[in-house]
Amino acid sequence: MAILRADNMNSLFTYKTALSGLVFLASALLVAQDIQPRVYAPAPTGLNLITLGYGYSEGAVLFDKTIQIDNAYANIHGFSAAYSRSTALFGKAGRFDVAVPLVTGNWEGELLGEIQTTSRFGIGDPVLRYAYFISGAPALSREEFAGFQPKTIVGVTIRMQIPLGEYDPNKLINLGSNRWVFSPQIGIWHVVGNFTFEAYTGIWLFTDNKEFLGSQVRTQDPLFTFQLHVSYEFQGGIWIAVSSRQSLGGAVAIDDGYRFVPESNNRVGVSLSIPIRPRYYLKLIATTGVSATIGNDYNTLGIAWQAVF
Repeated sequence: MAILRADNMNSLFTYKTALSGLVFLASALLVAQDIQPRVYAPAPTGLNLITLGYGYSEGAVLFDKTIQIDNAYANIHGFSAAYSRSTALFGKAGRFDVAVPLVTGNWEGELLGEIQTTSRFGIGDPVLRYAYFISGAPALSREEFAGFQPKTIVGVTIRMQIPLGEYDPNKLINLGSNRWVFSPQIGIWHVVGNFTFEAYTGIWLFTDNKEFLGSQVRTQDPLFTFQLHVSYEFQGGIWIAVSSRQSLGGAVAIDDGYRFVPESNNRVGVSLSIPIRPRYYLKLIATTGVSATIGNDYNTLGIAWQAVF
């Protein structure tokens, strides 16, 4: 079991505005299935981004029934380092992202009727992602991009979670998931005045964990996700976004036995981007679970410092 995971468009689309769309991404990467606005905000090719982030999550953790822990509660501190670069492919804009989390946390719950506590510290599963803008965002240099006024962008994303995080098959709580995770997604990004509207739909595909609590095989069905985002940009490049994410499916089973209740979760969140200097940004993120069956009943607060070059 893994841890809780687990830009105004005014009359001229300015260079600063483009950067504020790009720099949000890396910090969001580390929350594997959490809310992520501005995935398809365009940027000039050759732009690089370094992100250092911190997130704190706490709540009454809802494990699926393959993990026999009841009334679980956790508080988790996550530190992240990430790199992003905007790219060009077949004349279209794109973006490559890589992120690695360092996590420490404490868990408490009832195991076989007794209160148990544990703590973990280590590396979580790294995440790679490539976003490709198939319509509405041609590959442009920084000079060409200065006069670009995008209206509607359609993009696709492929995301991969690599099983390199801390994992012990003899423990119920782990920082890594000991399986590969792939997530293709398609999304649309549309500008109306100072507002940006976004809608994404994706699917999460999981390989088997063949070392679950020893040598058992834990399988999981595909998980479907839907995201909606509305953001508003103020003068000076500050923007705020309100978001919602719904996830459905993902039923789990052990050794091809009974498939436990699938996930049906909804989260909402607020994101705020503040330019500090021309190439530095501060990001503030808050999310919470609205409804949950598995793994969603927690609150998260995050902050990230980002540098563009």
